[in-house]
Amino acid sequence: MEQQIPQNVAEFLQRHDLPCQVVFHPPVHTVDEAMPYWAQLPGLHTKNLFLKDAKGKLFVVTCLAGRSLDMKKLPEALNSKKLSFGKPELMQACLNTQPGALGPLSLLADTEHQVTFAIDAALWNAEYITCHPMVNTCTVSMAMADMKAALAHMGVQPVVLSLEPESVGE
Repeated sequence: MEQQIPQNVAEFLQRHDLPCQVVFHPPVHTVDEAMPYWAQLPGLHTKNLFLKDAKGKLFVVTCLAGRSLDMKKLPEALNSKKLSFGKPELMQACLNTQPGALGPLSLLADTEHQVTFAIDAALWNAEYITCHPMVNTCTVSMAMADMKAALAHMGVQPVVLSLEPESVGE
């Protein structure tokens, strides 16, 4: 079976002339599982969270892979109230993505713009980042300039978070 990134992602990247480097790997569900494969790719590695607040507002938060987020401080940074993890069924319905495969490119499926995208400033200002393209059997590396262009083409206006070490819980 030939390995490939999802057709909708590949077509989107090609249509907008957004190059990326791809590495295929067995399914991974955690950052630790993915790290051996990510070593082949340039860029800062990402961790992605699907969150829901007390009023039902949805978020994808993308931060540095090794970062632990302070879930008590994060709601304030997102101008929200109490946050919890969104259910897998809701992520599938909104982003056509299963747990372990979430990333900024999952926002391609959010054509109704139900999800607020937030990204760590360290990633926003990076030269390259890595992420899953809606599946956890491959990882892409993209120049951040190209990722910013991709988000713009999707109509996504990200919230850039300054997640300083003191706002990070262990």
